[in-house]
Amino acid sequence: MRIITGSARGRKLSAPDGTDVRPTAEVTKEAVFSAIHFEVEGARMLDLFAGTGQMGLEALSRGARSVTFVENGRPSLQALRDNIAACGFEDQCKVAAMDALRFLEIGGQEYDIVFLDPPYNQGLAQAAVLLAARQTAPGGVILCETDRREQMPEAAGDFRLIKTRRYGKAMIHTYRKPEEE
Repeated sequence: MRIITGSARGRKLSAPDGTDVRPTAEVTKEAVFSAIHFEVEGARMLDLFAGTGQMGLEALSRGARSVTFVENGRPSLQALRDNIAACGFEDQCKVAAMDALRFLEIGGQEYDIVFLDPPYNQGLAQAAVLLAARQTAPGGVILCETDRREQMPEAAGDFRLIKTRRYGKAMIHTYRKPEEE
């Protein structure tokens, strides 16, 4: 795992040993950032089920203003904190060591970009996207990575599923709020 481009380009990221963490594939990460390329600069991002933090760190490397990482696995939290320090992004990051759904239930801030990558096939993606819509800025985007067999809702609050793309075993579902006519 590494940062693809930007100020931390080429920086290698650490991950805990074992199979509990499933990092987003590099091709998937590149496709996600290609799709939101013009929205990253200055954005406030929420990286839920953050794992090692590679998606949020990639956003910071590409010019995001800040990232809030939410993760509750101890080994992943340590890797996440190590990766933030290795990239030099401590001042732009907030780490919430807690359950992602609980974080969303508490609420309190709006984000321009929300990335969700919950454990596959546990119903967490569907619950999280509905809650995440409440914390996504009106012009923002929600991106959710799931297993290719998982079905996602057509709507999440005022946000609508506008695109679903497959990348190997993963699917990326994109939600946006329709523009008023």
